[in-house]
Amino acid sequence: MEFALYLLLGACAGVLAGLFGVGGGIIIVPVLVFSFTLQGFDPSILTHLAVGTSLASIVFTSINAILEHHRKGAVRWPIFAWMTLGILAGALLGAKTASLIQGPSLQKIIGVFAVLVAVQMALDLKPKARREVPGKVGLAAAGGVVGWASAIFGIGGGSLTVPFLTWRSLSMQQAVATSSACGLPIALASAASFMLLGWQDARLPAHSLGYVYLPAMIGIAVTSMFFARFGARLAHRLSPRLLKRLFAALLFSVGLSFLF
Repeated sequence: MEFALYLLLGACAGVLAGLFGVGGGIIIVPVLVFSFTLQGFDPSILTHLAVGTSLASIVFTSINAILEHHRKGAVRWPIFAWMTLGILAGALLGAKTASLIQGPSLQKIIGVFAVLVAVQMALDLKPKARREVPGKVGLAAAGGVVGWASAIFGIGGGSLTVPFLTWRSLSMQQAVATSSACGLPIALASAASFMLLGWQDARLPAHSLGYVYLPAMIGIAVTSMFFARFGARLAHRLSPRLLKRLFAALLFSVGLSFLF
């Protein structure tokens, strides 16, 4: 029964990955927390397990989304390359930060983050747009912040990368596509860190690899890779304004679910 849930969750995550440039973690983490609670996993580590598993599954989700966006010619690869330098360092630090936070507190932090980003996107709150993308150092610094936060929240970084890139005058489609590409190094570095940080934890359930629960990761990966391409195609058919409003509504509902 749980594996069927993971398959369905993977399908939803795949669509979100392609559609919004997120890794699907903004949905995966809450559902996994709920599932792991029902399965009786230790409350003190189940949130960390949900975050680590989400990040590991995003590795698979990102690949097909990136391929589809690249086929459309929407990925800004130079931006991706310099942001990745910061992302790798930030993701390692973020995983360590998350491991030091108690499970219930981590859930509240994730909820607040999701609501704030949703409000920003829905109301289009942002500083005055600049016409140019930052230089190499600026992109690396931005990548560091995105990588750090993404590892804490168990996401592919789209919740931060998409607003940042649209603020810096990229079209919504290019921002989503480039964010999808950035999700892969975020997921790889963060998932590896969560595996290592939880390696010797005696509270983990069977079939875990550190803070990654393998049955959930496999189930999500099986369907997410297929549905990511569908989401990416859909992203290029929707208007930027509609895309932004759908993204905001999704984040707001997830944030409220964690807070209340």
